[in-house]
Amino acid sequence: MKTETLAIHAGNLVKSNTGDVTQPLSLSTTFFRDENGGYPGGHMYSRVSNPNRSTLEHLLATLDKGADCCAFSSGNAAGMAVFQALKPGSHIIAPDDMYWGFKKQLQTIFKESLDIDFVDLTNVEQISSFIKPNTVMIWVETPSNPLLKITDLKALGTLAKQHKLILACDSTFASPMLQHPITLGADIVMHSTTKYIGGHSDVLGGALITAKQDELWARIRNIQQIGGAVPSPFDCFLLVRSIKTLPYRMRGHCSNGMALAQYLDQHPQIEAVYYPGLPSHPQHEIAKEQMSDFGGMMSVLIKGGFEEAKQVVNKVKLFAQATSLGGIESLIEHRASVEGPDTKTPGNLLRISVGLEHVDDLIADFNQALSEL
Repeated sequence: MKTETLAIHAGNLVKSNTGDVTQPLSLSTTFFRDENGGYPGGHMYSRVSNPNRSTLEHLLATLDKGADCCAFSSGNAAGMAVFQALKPGSHIIAPDDMYWGFKKQLQTIFKESLDIDFVDLTNVEQISSFIKPNTVMIWVETPSNPLLKITDLKALGTLAKQHKLILACDSTFASPMLQHPITLGADIVMHSTTKYIGGHSDVLGGALITAKQDELWARIRNIQQIGGAVPSPFDCFLLVRSIKTLPYRMRGHCSNGMALAQYLDQHPQIEAVYYPGLPSHPQHEIAKEQMSDFGGMMSVLIKGGFEEAKQVVNKVKLFAQATSLGGIESLIEHRASVEGPDTKTPGNLLRISVGLEHVDDLIADFNQALSEL
């Protein structure tokens, strides 16, 4: 089946005698045992599993071409489960342009148990020089947050296999619609399902998809079930419902994103546009090869500095000044002020999540905001 069909039908795992076309919400926290102590319905306790979560996990594994999926209560919880599953003393190579929440995890929560190097992963040739005897994982984020760097997943997958390393990919900016890291050599794919997968800014979640059910995956599944950072049945229900429209929503995000990027790229008040769909992007050719389209995320540098960037973010009317991304509504954020004093994000950078409003209205909104600089 094609992606659009899978998005609708792979989540319809209905086990009911009432004739439901879509899976109903199952709120029970516990499930009947039979006379022999077994669980005829396949579920024991909702922290371990429940019908709605099992459906979501099956759907995401199918869409991302993986062997299994673990759903979590947030994207941060999903990424943390990977880091928790590594043995103390393990060395991780991570991107220098990394979602600040994960970088904070590595620099604070795991600073005494894991050895971390932050490296420019767009330069695959230099990565070998950072590999140590205790290196176990390369964590990559492509497209990256907030600079929209693109890493060559196929080349990185080859390097990881040569050195017997785990390759984990945060694919949140792409969603399962725009790239499939597992087919390019990744062992684990991570998504913040809060973003494009949820798509409506009303549900928090995360997910990991694995290429194979190995020892590391068993540890991750154990962390999910015993640690208990799992999404509620209602969260899972909402995510499955949202995924049914994900292929079509992503087409709108990509179309609007390209149009806005092209407009901003020509605007005299814009210093630079970071969007992989533009031929001027340094990794545009790699993006063309490993992505089916370029998404709705971009960052721009406003000419001037911090004050000019803040002026623009306060002047736009359709773009909501708020954190997060991937919703149907357009969002804009001054990232440096969110990330704190130790950020390396430029002070004149604005991160933009292009929504599904009419693109002419979005362009007009930016035009009026930039005209006042």
